[in-house]
Amino acid sequence: MAFTHPWLLWALPLALLPLLLDRSHSKHYSWVSLLPPDPLSRTIGFLLKVLAVISIVFIILGLAGPHSLEQQVERTGIGAQIGLVLDRSASMDDPFAGDKDGNVGETKSVAAARIMTKFVESRQNDMMGLITFSNSAMYVLPLTENKEAILSAIQATAGNSLFQTNIGGGLTSAVELFKDMPDSGSRVIILISDGAGRVSDMVQQKLRDWLQRYNIGLYWIVLRQPGGITIFDPKYTASGYDGPMPTEVLLYQFFQTLRTPFSAYEAADPKSLEAAIADINSKEKKPIQYLEKIPGHDYTNVCYWVAFVMIALLLAVKYLEIHTWRSA
Repeated sequence: MAFTHPWLLWALPLALLPLLLDRSHSKHYSWVSLLPPDPLSRTIGFLLKVLAVISIVFIILGLAGPHSLEQQVERTGIGAQIGLVLDRSASMDDPFAGDKDGNVGETKSVAAARIMTKFVESRQNDMMGLITFSNSAMYVLPLTENKEAILSAIQATAGNSLFQTNIGGGLTSAVELFKDMPDSGSRVIILISDGAGRVSDMVQQKLRDWLQRYNIGLYWIVLRQPGGITIFDPKYTASGYDGPMPTEVLLYQFFQTLRTPFSAYEAADPKSLEAAIADINSKEKKPIQYLEKIPGHDYTNVCYWVAFVMIALLLAVKYLEIHTWRSA
């Protein structure tokens, strides 16, 4: 048991006042010895004082805000610990082109937020966190099973974007989500970006080591520009290719050297983006251990109801009561 305002409990001694004070309507007379003793009335009078004490006690307890503590129960479910990493560079405000299913003009950031919202709503026992990045990483939400918080965080990513694409910063910040979190059995990072910045050798080595240390797989969804290059083009792996290597291809080749599972997707419109998310959704449904938080119960209203009943009894008895006669 805990209290929201425990300092109010110092007022509990005030509940003893009805026992220490005489009833205000007692009458004093010079001599009442001829009257027979009335132990029943004295007992009832004492019980009425007890009712007053109880009512004051529960009013003070109600004001203090009594509640039970939150509990955590270990459950087994289907899902994963997922770190979402969303690109917030300025190019994410560009619309997808060539879409024929009614989403013409929808920007990549809005489409990503909409489809990720559906993804989260379809999941059951996941813990999700969110990192966004542009010129630097922004820590948005730690790993949590609170679906309402996750959806709100995703919706907030559909706003205005900034310049530059610091993918390395976004990924290293995403790994930090898992550092102090017990491994549930399935851990992945989902990276959604429409481009790739250069990742230094030092950051590459950190990512390679950290992903292995914390047992984290990686999914990369590339929002490809219409008519742009594809990271799957075999010419970039051919030994005879001597042109400048696109940053997307360089990043793809680095991801292929990771010592943990990695998969890449390309999406040129909202429909293909949705298909990529659906494929990830089907793969990341494994048995996991997770902690379900059971919120504490608020007993404030119970205290007020007890006080209300006590006061109601006192008011009812008041109209049945005979004035007390006492010798002066």
